[in-house]
Amino acid sequence: MGCPFQRLFGLVLLLLLAMPQAYSVLAAPAAASTAAASAIEDYKLGVGDKVRVTVFGEDDLGGEFTIDGSGYVRLPLIGQVKAIGLSAQNLENEVTTLFKDGYLKAPRVNVEVTAYRPFYILGEVSRPGQYPYVNGMTVLHAIALAGGYTERARTSDIDIVRGGQSKSERVPVDQAVKVLPDDVITVRQRYF
Repeated sequence: MGCPFQRLFGLVLLLLLAMPQAYSVLAAPAAASTAAASAIEDYKLGVGDKVRVTVFGEDDLGGEFTIDGSGYVRLPLIGQVKAIGLSAQNLENEVTTLFKDGYLKAPRVNVEVTAYRPFYILGEVSRPGQYPYVNGMTVLHAIALAGGYTERARTSDIDIVRGGQSKSERVPVDQAVKVLPDDVITVRQRYF
């Protein structure tokens, strides 16, 4: 007869085989979260980001640092390290290499982003302005954070300029569209 878990698994499997569209509904949130995780893994550091550098066994060499206006972090012992345009993993490798160069025999370094650059929302929202980025944020979350739509807002799509880009793209307002640090979102006015 089998344990209750095996029976439940069998029922779910039968449901998925009987209704293939059910699988796509169940898989959609996983695909969206994978895309968001990928975007953050590919995230390039920029001016204003805060990173925590941990050098294991060397507490005074680590800490929380902000990437300055010239794109560098200033670390104890090794000084300025260019961070702008690097991923957290690339910065980690660079700091490890610099510590190996005459300072530490086998440094073990970890770098994590503790505070991302803000994003901006303009146009037909109640409180346009600059807002702190939160990992996994969608366009709907950003609009809610800005107080929601005004009565004149076009609610079907928005214009978004990705950080570092010069051209905007028009995207639908839904849970699939992720916001990234430095994005500029514009909610346009409807005409009717």
